Amino acid sequence: MTNTTNSNRVRTRFAPSPTGFIHLGNLRSALYPWAFARSQQGDFVLRIEDTDQERSSLEAVEVIIEGMSWLGLDVDEGPIYQMQRIDRYRQVINEMLENGLAYYCYMSEAELDAMREKQMTQKQKPRYDGTWRPEPGKTLPPIPSDVRPVIRFKNPIDGSVIWKDAVKGVIEISNQELDDLVIARPDGTPTYNFCVVIDDMDMNITHVIRGDDHVNNTPRQINIMQALGGTLPIYAHLPTVLNELGEKMSKRNGAMSVRDFQKAGYMPEAILNYLARLGWSHGDAEIFTKEQFIAWFDLDSLGKSPAQFSPEKLIWLNHHYIAHTESAELAKRVKPFAILEGIEFEESAECATKSGPDFIKVVDLLKGRANTLVEIAQGAKMFYASAPVHQLDGEEFLKNVPATVHQCINDLIELIKAGDGSKEQIAAVMKEVLTKHGIKMPMLAMPVRYLMFATTQTPAIDAVLSIMGIEEVQKRLGVLA
Repeated sequence: MTNTTNSNRVRTRFAPSPTGFIHLGNLRSALYPWAFARSQQGDFVLRIEDTDQERSSLEAVEVIIEGMSWLGLDVDEGPIYQMQRIDRYRQVINEMLENGLAYYCYMSEAELDAMREKQMTQKQKPRYDGTWRPEPGKTLPPIPSDVRPVIRFKNPIDGSVIWKDAVKGVIEISNQELDDLVIARPDGTPTYNFCVVIDDMDMNITHVIRGDDHVNNTPRQINIMQALGGTLPIYAHLPTVLNELGEKMSKRNGAMSVRDFQKAGYMPEAILNYLARLGWSHGDAEIFTKEQFIAWFDLDSLGKSPAQFSPEKLIWLNHHYIAHTESAELAKRVKPFAILEGIEFEESAECATKSGPDFIKVVDLLKGRANTLVEIAQGAKMFYASAPVHQLDGEEFLKNVPATVHQCINDLIELIKAGDGSKEQIAAVMKEVLTKHGIKMPMLAMPVRYLMFATTQTPAIDAVLSIMGIEEVQKRLGVLA
């Protein structure tokens, strides 16, 4: 058996279950089919597999859509909800019953448990034994009145399921390893493996790119699809994403949700770039645009081994994208985080604050050393705080602003006032003061920082003073006068 596609146009899909938590491993399963569809000028479908009504929620759907939108994973069709297609599933099940491809099974839960226990005692693989499977010349048990039946698919008994996986190569599973799958529960609700097949057929999916935890589902889905006369898609099962401890990434193992990364101030470009490399490569390219990724992406370059998440690598990428983003655009992205830090903005201007220096200039100063947008917002906070009130004779003040530097600071104020207040001018006059008084930079810079912000930790002091402006610098340093 060889794989063929059912359309000249590539059609891929992302089919998550809306259970409220989507981590980077989940998003990678969306990124690769999206990228393949885009690289082939095909279609990308979002399908919500919500037949598990106890765990599914609309809020979880919103989280999925929000995460995909944040990364720029646009969809051509969807979201399509399986629960809205129940009538279609029931139609196919009825046709399968009529055509002898499926049958009612009245085995009770107690009988199933007893059968499995016996099989395990005999060191056999637990599997349905076909008690209710109709065969020529076979007499079925009397139909019990107190059991609501399930509906099972008549899986082939002989031969094997063989497919060429785009990642794992040729895979063969004997049909003797597979029992007759339940395709409808006692209440009539269709099951996952059945719905997937009908969806993929109806939506003309040509490539199924998903995690390798679905490998065991694939032979069952192939058998159902072939029984219904469908054309098999090409399957590509992606190796597992491991956390930093080498365990499968999951909420249970402490994986961060997509929303967590957003709230922590990560750039979507960095997340996309990182996810792309988490199981795929293009030569030695580490940093690339979304457009380059699409142009380069192909299934042949998918990795065959599990990929391990590295927080340090992601932070490095996030820093790169922050440092290389145009400052006005970056300021827009930092603004929501700055508001949370208490910085107030004017309603009429996108990044103009109600008081303090130009926000774009502050962001431009801070972005070179920041790893997240939150760090920029936290660093910006001091530029918009009120001038510190110093106790001039206090122990801490005397420690940070010794009397020996008072005249140096007064000279600095006068020289700054005489110039244009640019970073270059301030740097020049600071050197002039150092030369005049025979001191080194820390002896001047540390007291100036303390007088300006009540801290000795700031970015380059000449840039800071320039951004604050001559008037504010004179006001804050002039407390010594």
